Amino acid sequence: MTNGDGASQGRLAGKVALITGAGMGQGREACRVFAAEGAQIIALDIDAAALRETRTLVEGGGGEIAAFVADVSDEDQVREAVEGGYRRFGALHIVYNNAGVLWRDRDLSVVDTPRENWDRVIAINLSGPYLVCKYAVPKLIEGGGGAILNIGSISAVVGFTRPQDAYTSAKGALIALTKSLAVQYGKDHIRANIIHPGFIDTPMQAKELEDPAFVKAVEESIPLGRIGKPSDIARAALFLCSDEASWVTGAELVVDGGFLAT
Repeated sequence: MTNGDGASQGRLAGKVALITGAGMGQGREACRVFAAEGAQIIALDIDAAALRETRTLVEGGGGEIAAFVADVSDEDQVREAVEGGYRRFGALHIVYNNAGVLWRDRDLSVVDTPRENWDRVIAINLSGPYLVCKYAVPKLIEGGGGAILNIGSISAVVGFTRPQDAYTSAKGALIALTKSLAVQYGKDHIRANIIHPGFIDTPMQAKELEDPAFVKAVEESIPLGRIGKPSDIARAALFLCSDEASWVTGAELVVDGGFLAT
């Protein structure tokens, strides 16, 4: 795409995007892709070292980024990060709720999961998006609208024999929250959508991916024959957060290589 002067213009040119869980995996790739498409990035992550690496990556590609170390389950930290990013760039157009935890060794069935583990998973995976939206939505309204993207999971829409009940419950509730946001704030020109990733090769899945037999079984369960990459999600997110999706809201987009179609 070019502007009237013939200069290159990205699909998110002039946009400011807040991305949580920006330190690694899908969040880091979203920062890289969105910055390359012209967005200024407000990046949040609880891991300071990982966040520095993301900042270096974005700035090395010529992008602009304001990085904030923040636990998305902590209201004060979220408020300070949102306000700080807004002061830095003077606007907010995109809210990308990516931060989450998947604890296969601690998030089990409802019978076996300790209460403190349940509460912590819910606090990060569900209360995190609530808190981010609480402070970000007024900024979107002030700017005339924008896009909210939540990251769900295929676990939210189908059961698995290996339980991760806190994670599944949080992601399922995030579907309802997304639809509620879409209906509530449509009048303010705010769109809200959710992506359900399948199995993606990220640090969150690193331990599982060390087992060749597990990898083979996963690949065989996916019609497209491969495990997903962070870029698969970031590119789908790019569409939903861009003006190209200006009439898409309240939608669930499954990005799983066809797993749920089997």
